[in-house]
Amino acid sequence: MLDPTQALGELHRHLDGAVRISTILDLARQHDLVLPADTEETLAPYVQIDGSEPGLLAFLDRFHYLTEILVDEDACRRVAYENVEDAAKEGLSYVELRFSPWFMAERHGLAAEAVVEACLDGLRAGQQDFGVEAEAIGILSRSYGPELCQRELQALLSCRDRLVAIDLAGDEAGFPAALFRDHFRQVRDAGLHVTVHAGEAAGPDSVWSAIRDLGAERIGHGFRAVEDPELVAYLVRNDIGLECCPTSNLHIQAVASYAQHPIRQLAEAGVRFCLNTDDPAISAISIAHEYEVAGPAIGLSPQQLAQAQAESLNLAFISSDRKQALRDRHQQRL
Repeated sequence: MLDPTQALGELHRHLDGAVRISTILDLARQHDLVLPADTEETLAPYVQIDGSEPGLLAFLDRFHYLTEILVDEDACRRVAYENVEDAAKEGLSYVELRFSPWFMAERHGLAAEAVVEACLDGLRAGQQDFGVEAEAIGILSRSYGPELCQRELQALLSCRDRLVAIDLAGDEAGFPAALFRDHFRQVRDAGLHVTVHAGEAAGPDSVWSAIRDLGAERIGHGFRAVEDPELVAYLVRNDIGLECCPTSNLHIQAVASYAQHPIRQLAEAGVRFCLNTDDPAISAISIAHEYEVAGPAIGLSPQQLAQAQAESLNLAFISSDRKQALRDRHQQRL
């Protein structure tokens, strides 16, 4: 369960997977876009997923309407701004929001650099208006291949001073991390942190490669590390935390049920982790759901959930001083 005395952060939330249904409807009306429904209630089944239609393809299909309305830079800016507002409504003190500029740009032929600028402007405005500290993580979408990812990286590095990290996401099994060694050498040379989606659609070798080939400091998902005791020990020894997203894992059928999720076993082995929503618009959840519903269903103890909540700031890509300031500010609000 959430501990109200502790500040709460979220480290794995996709900005383009957290678009309000009301915003989809509003922008569609403004730009004469055709949707399959015209009210929030009737559009929801096309955007959200539940246990009746699980699986990766069904999950990815829901992104269609989230990106369909990203017609210009103003739309991207609005979505980023509303992400911060929604984080504030969920009680978050800190959030790292990640996005792939190419994924957001391609539907309507936007410039990737313009998408980066718009998203970062939206996050900055949201911070000022809602009092949540928000940082940005740029995504390289590995499914596009190394050449296009290099162009995506250049768009992100044009704003490197306004990012905290770069992530690698997409088809984990089809595009192994080793293909992107040079990209992440550039990332590290730019002074940015590294987090990588690994150990979800592929096994422990994917996690090892994220660490050894790309220099990952955190792992997105990573629960299949449980299959390799040597890797589990390495994660513990080197303080490499997992950005765990239980409901998302369930919705793409990466795990069969909450009860079978490996994060409890990993937690018992001493692996650091926090809970996250991943794509909350698609999963139709809040961060509280992961702590109050998913976590207990997995079998995490109150102590493990409290530690995960603490790690949601401890593992953040910000300075120790900022982390402590966030904790102090939260205490002052109680």
